[in-house]
Amino acid sequence: METRNSTKIFLILVFLSSLLQLCQALKLRFEGKNGEFRILQVADMHYGDGKTTPCEDVLPEQMPTCSDVNTTDFIIRMIHAEKPHLIVFTGDNIFGFDAKDAVKSMNAAFAPAISSNIPWAAILGNHDQESTLSREGVMKHIVGMKNTLSQLNPPDILDIDGFGNYNLEVHGIEGSKLANKSVLNLYFLDSGDYSTVPSIPGYGWIKPSQQFWFQRTSKKLKKTYMHNSNAKTSPAPGLAYFHIPLPEYASFDSSNFTGGRQEGISSASINSGFFTTMVEAGDVKAVFTGHDHINDFCGKLMDINLCFAGGFGYHAYGKAGWSRRARMVVASLEKTEKGGWGAVKSIKTWKRLDDEHLTTIHTQVLWSKSSAGARRKKPIGHQ
Repeated sequence: METRNSTKIFLILVFLSSLLQLCQALKLRFEGKNGEFRILQVADMHYGDGKTTPCEDVLPEQMPTCSDVNTTDFIIRMIHAEKPHLIVFTGDNIFGFDAKDAVKSMNAAFAPAISSNIPWAAILGNHDQESTLSREGVMKHIVGMKNTLSQLNPPDILDIDGFGNYNLEVHGIEGSKLANKSVLNLYFLDSGDYSTVPSIPGYGWIKPSQQFWFQRTSKKLKKTYMHNSNAKTSPAPGLAYFHIPLPEYASFDSSNFTGGRQEGISSASINSGFFTTMVEAGDVKAVFTGHDHINDFCGKLMDINLCFAGGFGYHAYGKAGWSRRARMVVASLEKTEKGGWGAVKSIKTWKRLDDEHLTTIHTQVLWSKSSAGARRKKPIGHQ
């Protein structure tokens, strides 16, 4: 009997040790060599059934050999070229109507991320639930996949709209004073699919329950960071990821954004106020969405950058001759006086095209600590 109990205890300890190692391996933190954290955004894969699924909106000479496999190849090329520390899939990961089996489609769609052993996170779009699983079922499957940091919903909130509302913390460099503190906060939200209110047509929106969770989480993260890092003025910067763009994305024209706008902004037909909620919170520096495949711009409104990624997947509408693309975001830490690493100094972005050279376009700084500090210190006076 004692031998059996000892064996059970040993197996439990081995399991707990393996679980701890897995959690540590998937813990997000800045890289010690360059003081960077690199995020690859993949928007609108629209994955179907693999090599039997044809491409949409490509040149005639591409059609005979083009399929979901092209989407897979593009992800693999991006991973090798950019070496991201996190891959974020921002919805419409599978194209429900053309995926005969949601589980098989998701397994194939996320396979490059899984095989790379890079942590990844996903949220839902408006098409993910149109195959053989419900919206909740799709998110539950994602949460159970290897190497994912995706979560179904906050464990401490029982009543929240949608599936896939969660946050991730990115800690400072191992051995630094901020090694156990989140210096970059990532918010993921379910922007819904379609309105369920008869009098409101069109797409879904971020609901009050989700905004309450965001407000509470942002407040808690700011309080923890300001207390533990001795920061006096600035909270750790945050980035938000969801699928459907906010109505505020329509605020820009060609004079005040970087990138391209080739279609209308397909936001909800009502404004639920989430942009105002983020402005009030003060920590989110940029928002990244998908949904509108041939929009790929970034514009700044009230100190928050609103960015599209541009369409990634080949079984999705696009524009023939207009390359599929992916967005990179890189946050960089500042050097301290003693040669160590401190808080986040800047956040920049660019896009890569799926062409022969993975061409880089539209590099821009989204936020920098120095410019933010200059705005705070600017004196108020008469013009």
